[in-house]
Amino acid sequence: MSKELIVSYEDELVKIVLIEDGKLQELHEEDESNKFAVGDIIVGKIKKLAPSLNACFVNIGYERDAFLHYQDLGPQVRSVIKYVKGVSTRRINTPKLSGFVFEPENDKNGLIQNVLSVGEEVMVQITKEPISTKGPRISSEISLAGRYFVLIPFSSKISISRTISTNEEKKRLREVVEQIKPAGFGLIIRTVAEGKSVEELHSDLRYLLNKWNTTCFKNLKKTKVPMKVLGEMDKASSILRDTFNEDFVSIICDNEELAAEMKEYLQIIAPEKANIVQYYDSHIPIFEYYNIDRQVRKAFAKHVNINTSRGAYLIVEHTEALHVIDVNSGNVKTNQGTQEDNALFVNKLAATEIARQLRLRDMGGIIIIDFIDMIDSHHKKELYEHLREAMQKDKARHKILPPTKFGLIQITRQRVRPQKQMKTVDNPNANGVVESPMALMDKIQTEIAETVDRTKGTLYLHAHPFVCSYLTKGWNSIRNQWFFKYKRRIKVIPRDAFKYLEFQIQNNKREVQASYSN
Repeated sequence: MSKELIVSYEDELVKIVLIEDGKLQELHEEDESNKFAVGDIIVGKIKKLAPSLNACFVNIGYERDAFLHYQDLGPQVRSVIKYVKGVSTRRINTPKLSGFVFEPENDKNGLIQNVLSVGEEVMVQITKEPISTKGPRISSEISLAGRYFVLIPFSSKISISRTISTNEEKKRLREVVEQIKPAGFGLIIRTVAEGKSVEELHSDLRYLLNKWNTTCFKNLKKTKVPMKVLGEMDKASSILRDTFNEDFVSIICDNEELAAEMKEYLQIIAPEKANIVQYYDSHIPIFEYYNIDRQVRKAFAKHVNINTSRGAYLIVEHTEALHVIDVNSGNVKTNQGTQEDNALFVNKLAATEIARQLRLRDMGGIIIIDFIDMIDSHHKKELYEHLREAMQKDKARHKILPPTKFGLIQITRQRVRPQKQMKTVDNPNANGVVESPMALMDKIQTEIAETVDRTKGTLYLHAHPFVCSYLTKGWNSIRNQWFFKYKRRIKVIPRDAFKYLEFQIQNNKREVQASYSN
């Protein structure tokens, strides 16, 4: 399997696409103006206790207070509070926890009001971004994720991923970790640590300890609360950290600085692969050039075709509480024999596509799938196992229930961010009026004339492909007329993502000189 990462940076919005064997699998978006992301570590102040919920609300600097449940306090919450207070008052002057005197562990079945009080400062980590009207969800169990380890301050436990293949390897890793783990810190050994040398493991641990020593400890000395102690790394680097392996063949980014950061990060985790990072420099948007926008529009539509089935399709519906996916055979024709065999064939294709859709749309909560009816219990079991196998690539925590009597399969999937929604149809403006194409031509002509007067060099006109075809058709095309009239090159660039009556004019530096959208 070959994997590619394509990264687009535009107007402080980073879009990251993961492609496996030429097919779109994941789409991530990161707004750099957003100050709060999953993984961020923040010192906040208890704003309000909610004994009826056995929880509290914490001011972390967001417009809505974050929610902290008692079960998310962790066993060492008293020690965390003590350490934060000691560092901020300068009574503790070292990031090391070997000499720190820990407080008694927290009771699993206690009450929030017996542990925390209003106005108290506590170090927390964001576990779920704000969704709808809810503020962020947070935990006081702090962790720093690396390539091979997850470092857990104020703990002493060593945990090992269940998916590591053999008991011998688990034993080896535990023995290595027991030798290199510093006092006062726990470690979770990740699956990718399997087979790695002592030096590779030690290097990752040093990297995490350095983050704790130089960033967390340093920022804890500041007296301003709420304050961010440590920000999660950019989304592109976090994807590399969590998923990078020898299957990656290229990483392409249209922002030179971000490409350099990813290359630098690869030098740390996989120096032999650092050269696969490439900087894309062109006026044609990177998602247009690699046909990503078109794939995204198809994948996020309500009606999703299952390409390999030659006719079958999915209907995807969303509500606030759950998502419903209906599998339809359409006019598909197969050579599978009986109707029951045909149903199993289409259902398995649909299961593979549904697993991709859940990752791509980042659908969370409850998902109900209505597969094509099957009578044979062996076929139902085969479909269930196939869906479970297809979902193994999904990094989000999920649970799949066996088919019900009605043939429905239910999935619960972890949701830590708002679900991605994509507009896949063009609607008229707020007044329900769409201007005529000739009015658009007049606007383009006017903007071209004005832009030519105030800028130098080649101009780049971005527009819908149909409009571009009209502008460039024939030797005496409108584009050529502009060239003879203004003595300037004006390149016309088709944009699949643009609406019919939308255009944009850019200069050599990709700066927008004029734009219009009906």
